Amino acid sequence: MTDAKTLGQALDALLQPEKFRDYGPNGLQVEGDRDVKLLVSGVTASRALIEAAIAADADAILVHHGLFWRGQDGRVTGWMRERLRLLLAHGIHLFAYHLPLDAHPELGNNAQLARVLGLQVQGRFGEQDLGFWGVGDQVWGQPQDLADHVARTLGRQVTCVGDPLRPVRRVAWCSGGAQGYFEAAMAAGVDAFITGEISEPQAHLARETGVAFVACGHHASERYGAPAVAEHMAQSMGFAHRFIDIDNPA
Repeated sequence: MTDAKTLGQALDALLQPEKFRDYGPNGLQVEGDRDVKLLVSGVTASRALIEAAIAADADAILVHHGLFWRGQDGRVTGWMRERLRLLLAHGIHLFAYHLPLDAHPELGNNAQLARVLGLQVQGRFGEQDLGFWGVGDQVWGQPQDLADHVARTLGRQVTCVGDPLRPVRRVAWCSGGAQGYFEAAMAAGVDAFITGEISEPQAHLARETGVAFVACGHHASERYGAPAVAEHMAQSMGFAHRFIDIDNPA
């Protein structure tokens, strides 16, 4: 068991949010009134996750996607009111880390996605060094072989666009909605790029350059960082941890 202030300080020391230009506040977003005996981790602070945490008698929640984002409507109505009502009524602390959780070299979303997919990190690229690149534990002869491996490993269908015959040796990846990193990945000299989402322009770039673009789902690519950090904290600070995955097709 630990208090929320100590947990927040440990999370900040590990993830170093002050180093990032982000889209919303990192750290403690909603203050509860409980000591932490059980920390629940998840991808997004949705009502479904909050309700599941309440059912598990959790004292705190750690997520990648929190409640507050730059430019959003600041009024506490509708879905925002309901999420906050549940958290406050049950005294549950909410911690959220966005880009810091993507970037951590060992426990972050990109490092953990590499572990799950069998990718060896050799370098980083892109704005704030959020993108990773490297090689695989196995050799993928063609982009579809890589796409099939990603689909089997993550348990969902993926989109693959590019030269179907180009050998895949070097791979770049950046979890979530990192389609804007595609050109930086190509500049790093890779044969394929993995991220969560693809937008209309990237399909044309993939076809014209031959570099494969593999879109595996925003949620699916970001299921691994929060539980890795939460489990690290649980082991080092002496409380329990449970990952709750709320399915999301996006």
